[in-house]
Amino acid sequence: MSINKVDLSNLAITLAIAGAGAGLFTLIGFPAAPLTGSALAVTLAGVLGAPVIVPLGLRTVCFIVLGAGIGSGVTPAVLDAAVAWPASFVALGITLAMSMLLSRIVLVRFFGFDAYNASLASVPGHLSYILSMAADTKADVARISLAQSTRVLFLTICVPPVIALLFEVTEASFLPAQNITAISAVYVLLGAGVVGVIFQKMKVPAAFLLGGMLVSSLGHLTELTPGKMPDWATLISFMVMGALIGTRFKGISAEMFVKAIGAGVVVTLITVSMAILGVILAMTLVGLDPSLLFVAFAPGGVEAMAAIAVQSGLDPTFVAAHHIFRLLLLTILVPVLLRWTKPSESVKDPS
Repeated sequence: MSINKVDLSNLAITLAIAGAGAGLFTLIGFPAAPLTGSALAVTLAGVLGAPVIVPLGLRTVCFIVLGAGIGSGVTPAVLDAAVAWPASFVALGITLAMSMLLSRIVLVRFFGFDAYNASLASVPGHLSYILSMAADTKADVARISLAQSTRVLFLTICVPPVIALLFEVTEASFLPAQNITAISAVYVLLGAGVVGVIFQKMKVPAAFLLGGMLVSSLGHLTELTPGKMPDWATLISFMVMGALIGTRFKGISAEMFVKAIGAGVVVTLITVSMAILGVILAMTLVGLDPSLLFVAFAPGGVEAMAAIAVQSGLDPTFVAAHHIFRLLLLTILVPVLLRWTKPSESVKDPS
C-alpha cells in the first residue's frame, strides 16, 4: 500500500517528536535515550491526539536492523564461553521459565490481562522480538509494550548505580571495535529481508526480526560478516522502535495506562526476584561472584546489561554469553508458551 501525502506529513511529525524526545533524554543522560525518549515523547503526543504513525515498511526495516544487531553478538567466542558454564545456564533457564509462568498468572488474575497478552507481557527480555510478535498477531501492543518498557526502564536505571557501588569503571571493550563493512552490511540486510519474507510466508511471528537475527548470527559465526552494525543505524532503529511503541497508545484511557504501569512494575519485581533466585542457585552450583551473576541474570535489555558489564569491570564474555543465551532461549520458549493460548483471545489493537 502506497503512502499518501497525509501519511508522509504525519510520519514527519512522528519522527520529529521521536527525535526531540530522544535528544532531550540524551542531554539529561537518561538510559537508552533513543528508545525511551522517543517512546515517551510519541506516547504523550499520541495520548494528546497528535497524528503519530509508523508505516509498515519503515517498521520492517527497523526490525531487520535490530535483528541484525542482536545477531552480531552471536560469535564463536560467545559460544565457546557458553560451553564453559553449563550449570549457570541451567539455573538461568529454570528461573527464566518460572518468571514467565508466575508473571503470566499474576497478570491474568490481578490485572485483567487475557492469557495471550499476559504471556507476551511476562517475557523477561527480548523487547523488540516480543513487540514485533505482538504486532504480527494483533495482540494488545499498548499494554504489552508499556509493561515491557517499565521493566526495561526500571532495570536500566537501577542496575548501574548498584553495580557502581561494587566495582570501578574500566576501559574494557565488549563490542567489536570495527563496524561491519558496507558490502557485508548489504549482504546481511538483503539476506535478512529474503529470509524474513520466507518466514512471513511460513507464518513465523516476528519474521523480519528473526530473519535479521539468523542471517547476522550465521555471518558472525562463520566470520564472513564481522563487525557491529553502525551506531547511527542502531540508534535510528531504536528511535523508530520507540516511536512505534508510542503510536500504539492512541486512544488509551488514563485508567488503562495506570493499570499497565502497575502491571509493568509487578512483572519487574517478579523477574528480579527470580533473577536473584537464579543467582543463589548458580552460586551454589558454580561458586561465581554474585555481582557478576546478577548482571548476567538481570532481565534488562541486552545492550544495556552488556554496557553495564563493561563499565563495571565484570567479565564481559560471561555476561554476554548469558544474555545471548537468554535471547535464544526466549525465542524458543515464547512460541511454546503461546501454543497454550489462542491469538483470538487477545484484545484487538485499540488504534
